[in-house]
Order: sequence, then C-alpha cells, then structure tokens
Amino acid sequence: MEALALAHDLGHPPFGHSGEARLDQKMRRFGERFDHNLHALRIVESFESRYAAFPGLNLTFEAREGVIKHSRDYRPEEFPELAEYWLDLRPPLEAQLIDPADEIAYDCADLDDAVEAGLIPVEEVRQAVPAFHRLWEQAERERAGAAERQKFHQVLRGLLDALVSGLIEGTAAAAAEAGVSSVEEVRRHPRRLAVLTDSTRVTGSELKTFLSSRVYQSPVLQDQKERCAAKLGELFEFYLSHPDRLPPAYQARVQQEPPHRVACGYIAGMTDNFLLRVHGELLGRP
Repeated sequence: MEALALAHDLGHPPFGHSGEARLDQKMRRFGERFDHNLHALRIVESFESRYAAFPGLNLTFEAREGVIKHSRDYRPEEFPELAEYWLDLRPPLEAQLIDPADEIAYDCADLDDAVEAGLIPVEEVRQAVPAFHRLWEQAERERAGAAERQKFHQVLRGLLDALVSGLIEGTAAAAAEAGVSSVEEVRRHPRRLAVLTDSTRVTGSELKTFLSSRVYQSPVLQDQKERCAAKLGELFEFYLSHPDRLPPAYQARVQQEPPHRVACGYIAGMTDNFLLRVHGELLGRP
C-alpha cells in the first residue's frame, strides 16, 4: 500500500488533467495515447534504470498491477498489452483503497488552498457542504474566541477525519456484505469494495461539486490551465522537430523508439515550473 501511495502520481504530466489531455491529443496523431497510469507503469518497469541485471525497479506483480488498476478498470480488448495484469478481475483491496484515499486528501487540500488564497469565502463552503456547516457550528461552540482561520483548520481536520472514517467503515461493511474472505474472492467480486459509507459519499460528492464549480472551473484558473497546456503542446512539437535538443539520455532513446514517444516520456516527467522554464529557454517567449 505504501508503494502504491507513493507511486500513484508518478505518471502525471505537468499541469494535471489539462496537461494529460494535451499529451493524449498529441499522441493520438500517431495512433497512440497517453494515460498517466500506463506511463507510471513504464516508469517503474523501464524508465528507472538503477540495476545492471534488469530494467526498472523489479517491483512485485501486485505492486505493478496496483499502479495500473488502482484508479480505474481497463477493458482487456482495448488494452491487450496489459493482458498479464488480469484486467477482467478487480485489484486487491490494498490497490482499491488508493484512489478514494487520494480523492479525500486532494479535496481537503484544495479546499484549504482555495480558502487560503481568498478564492472562496468560508460562508460559501458552509452553504454548499452541510457536513462542513455542522462542524463549523460545533467549532464555534467549542472555540468561540478563536480566530476564523483557527476554526477553519479545526473544521477541515474534522471533515478529513469524517471522510477517512467513512472510507474505513464503508469498505469494511462492503467486504462483509460481499462475504469475501480472501484476495481471490476480492478479485472475482464484480464491483470494487473500497467505498465510503452512504453519508460520507454524499459529503464527498458535495465537496467535489463545490470545488469543481467554484475553483477548478473558475475563469481565472481555466485561462491559466489552457495557457500552460498550450505551452506543453508547443514544447512537444519543438522536440519532434529538434530531437537533438533533448537531454543526452533521451537522445539515445530516439535510436530505439519513435521521437514522439521519447518526447512524450520526457515531457511527462517534468514538473510544472521546469516545463515553463524549459519552454522559455527553448522557444523564447512567455
């Protein structure tokens, strides 16, 4: 579980989902695609070359399976290259827990960031997420003289605890209801069993809907995401035309792999700030 938790974001390119969509658009020109889970698998199986005896990190089958299947199910007929990972079966519970745990973590962190940045007032959160409102009223009773920022952190901590507890309780209840008692039975079950309780699922959905409408889809952030994704696309095209400007290790890969695949792999491994810096250095415009 720790390995999967650490690895679950390995394949994400710069600028999150907008960057992933732009890279996928570029790769589809060549009859291929970009999927961050598939790219994470490539990283641990081949890109990381630490040992002379074999490529990759020599992870267990279950760890590599979890890298692929932790957040979604892949159809065997659509991804024949992943046949060894039993795509017609569910992953173990250890892998199933990664995605809902990740959602809880980033939803609460994004709410914290948005309030801290002044994008949304606390009052709007109280109106949109009833569980947050109830926790706020409790904080006001218990910490009447505290500053609003202190109360917000107490409420956020309580919200995080409620969602995590909901995931633990929901998963235990779903497993008990399904009657599973082994990894094999978990794999053969028709649905994933790592789920929140009904009440916390509603709270999570309310929080996610609120963040989507007030933060992720806000005009300011949408414009910024589009500009950054455009720069990613421009850098991809630059490396296609000038593979000699890739770092030496990636130039060597061009001898064995198509340039578009090498460029995609290099860009996908960049951080946001590094891509913006390289874009400015190579293309000379902001």
